[in-house]
Amino acid sequence: LLAAMIPVGQALETTGGAELIASWMLMLGSGGDAWVVVTIILTGTMLLSNVVNNAAAAILVAPIALSLSGQLGIAADAMLMAVAVGASCAFLTPVGHQSNALVMEPGGYRFGDYWRLGLPLSLLVTVVAVPVILAVWA
Repeated sequence: LLAAMIPVGQALETTGGAELIASWMLMLGSGGDAWVVVTIILTGTMLLSNVVNNAAAAILVAPIALSLSGQLGIAADAMLMAVAVGASCAFLTPVGHQSNALVMEPGGYRFGDYWRLGLPLSLLVTVVAVPVILAVWA
């Protein structure tokens, strides 16, 4: 899956798809501060990593984040850290990370159990990570 996502990420960047998505996200975050854009990138990557592998999510979102950083004048390091943190937070589904899937059967967990703990944990990570990313890397 990861090997297949690298060309997809490159294609997203070379075809202009990353800039198209970035301009759409720019409209969402227009008029907002840097923290709004970093929050959108972090949560978007976080949601994507719950469906695909975290490395694949980072490969897909990184060109978008870089394009946004160039258009908004936000440090690229801050945007890429938001991608990295978001890709590492696959708490909402058992398919987001292999560890989640491994403990599902032995623990007797259901799909909804991941949402009950994962959603507050994802919100906590977002609330803590965005100010830290902007303080350290922006």
